[in-house]
Amino acid sequence: MTKKLPLRQCVGCGEMKSKKEMMRVLKSENEPICLDMTGKKNGRGAYLCKSMTCLQKARKNKGLERSFKMSIPAEVYDALEKEFADGSTE
Repeated sequence: MTKKLPLRQCVGCGEMKSKKEMMRVLKSENEPICLDMTGKKNGRGAYLCKSMTCLQKARKNKGLERSFKMSIPAEVYDALEKEFADGSTE
């Protein structure tokens, strides 16, 4: 029997992919919004494909705002883009 892979929806493009193929954006009570590379930190998570275009789509269509039910300042997106560019494997 094959183990069922948990699928997550990208808040940028809307595609369903396995957790391993995506990166998690985390909002926790005591930390600002950040990338959770481990995928194990506590808090509310939203998933994005590992591509800059999905991050930009999420910014444009307010995907993270919907996931976290709050407004997200532009500097958070800028920080995510910088963090993403630094940690990107592509």
